[in-house]
Amino acid sequence: NEKLGKKIFITGKGRCNITNASEIEDLFSAVISNPKFLYSGFYSFTNDQVIHFFEELGVATKIERGNRVFPVSDHSSDVIAALAREMQHLKVKVQLHCEVKELLINNEREIKGVRLANGKKMTAVVVATGGISYPSTGSTGDGYRFARNCGHKVTELFPSLVPMEVKEWYAKELQGLSLKNIEIHITDGKKKLYDEFGEMLFTHFGVSGPLILSASAHMRHFDKKQYRLEIDLKPALSEEQLYDRITRDFALLANHAAQGALVKLLPSSMQPVMVARWGIDPATKANQITREQKR
Repeated sequence: NEKLGKKIFITGKGRCNITNASEIEDLFSAVISNPKFLYSGFYSFTNDQVIHFFEELGVATKIERGNRVFPVSDHSSDVIAALAREMQHLKVKVQLHCEVKELLINNEREIKGVRLANGKKMTAVVVATGGISYPSTGSTGDGYRFARNCGHKVTELFPSLVPMEVKEWYAKELQGLSLKNIEIHITDGKKKLYDEFGEMLFTHFGVSGPLILSASAHMRHFDKKQYRLEIDLKPALSEEQLYDRITRDFALLANHAAQGALVKLLPSSMQPVMVARWGIDPATKANQITREQKR
């Protein structure tokens, strides 16, 4: 890359979610496959140590919902600058615009160094390539190629932490709509894959946002399966409480047509979509809506 920290710069919507302040044991439940692999890493340099490390470098931190830790400044550039200062302090030599072409491996398949695109060789290296998630930041998939050349088996790759396409027509009608304090349920047939409370948004192709990105990590077969997403817009209410709420709204808005009767219940862009899905005549007045239709 032409500069340091391109991937860090875009993390957390440009704010950089440094770590999570939950108990370490709680963090393992967020690891979808083989959490034991991370035990030594998590306990060798704990989340508390990460926070202390950045505080010592002058990056004040704060804890937000879900115990997510961010810089007080809300600028990922402050995290990059702190890391750059520490590298300079430790006399780490940085070479930008410098592509690693291949690993140098001996007959015993031991890594002895790397060869750069310009032909130069370097020894005593740590190879940390990232995956293939965001090629423009440098994650171009070289790591998988290097691993194969070392004799490692590389398993099939799956997308993770990604937005999702929705086949129904109304997703596009709702593009730009952000939903907060909702609950989503993802199922694969009868198998429940994911339940969580939080935020999401609709896009021109489907759905995105924190909840959706997290849910996608539990869905490994996009090419073979279609999953079902259910959105609970009022998770704090029971079915009976919601029915009573609708009944009160409709009584207050008795002379409004169906869509107008939903103004207290739903975001404006969702109202016509919900009436269409509801399947009743849009001209139906609120005081004409039957008990069954309210159900």
